Amino acid sequence: MASSLEGAASRAGNHPAVEKGARLGYASSGVVHLLLGWLAVQLAWGSSSQDADQTGALEQLAENPVGAVLLWVVVLGFVLLGVWQAAEAVVSRETKDRIKAAAKAVGYLALAATAFRVATGSGGGDSNEQASSITATIMENPLGRIAVGIGGLVVVGVGVYHVVKGWKRTFLEDLRSHPPRGVELAGRVGYVAKGVALGVLGVLFVVAAVQHDPETAGGMDAALAALLDLPAGPVILTAVGLGIAAYGVYSFGRARYAKV
Repeated sequence: MASSLEGAASRAGNHPAVEKGARLGYASSGVVHLLLGWLAVQLAWGSSSQDADQTGALEQLAENPVGAVLLWVVVLGFVLLGVWQAAEAVVSRETKDRIKAAAKAVGYLALAATAFRVATGSGGGDSNEQASSITATIMENPLGRIAVGIGGLVVVGVGVYHVVKGWKRTFLEDLRSHPPRGVELAGRVGYVAKGVALGVLGVLFVVAAVQHDPETAGGMDAALAALLDLPAGPVILTAVGLGIAAYGVYSFGRARYAKV
């Protein structure tokens, strides 16, 4: 049974349509991160009319006819990338690789669902409100605060992982060949910037757990907004926003050079 499942997953993952779809998914990620970076820069200088998160980026994409069509391409790309990652989760031999691929599959399929809701006009929802609501529900349980705190620490760990991956350039191991220098630089800057944002996001959940205040938790928009409270906050947030946009540039390069 297990071998037949692995065989089916391997055939699905190696199907040309899925492989090309995975590359389309990386390009879709590039679009979202470019727009997210732009929203972060706007937030830094008080000119953002949308949340600086994935939903806000997708909503900005849907504001014009061409973007609305492109949004459906983004939905397809994320779905196929999620399918490919799910197949990788099944066929991978190492447990850590299975877990990593499965987590990525869930993340990409969640992005596909958000993009679908935005494309159909049903809205992606406010990430800050959703995060606070989920946190409040979890905290109603006896061990809820501990669970939220541990979850926050996990997100901080993911942020640190991104920073280290960017700094040491280990993201190059995800590619089938060495990319142009510009793509490599964009990846290095992008991973570090994304890691900083994720680290702040995780800290918000830890603080929410310690203070027993679910309103402190939030989505990416809240994490980026928190950077504004730091000394030279607008400058720091601008740098992070440009870094996130750089990750978008790297994602376009990854669409071409990724191992799929």
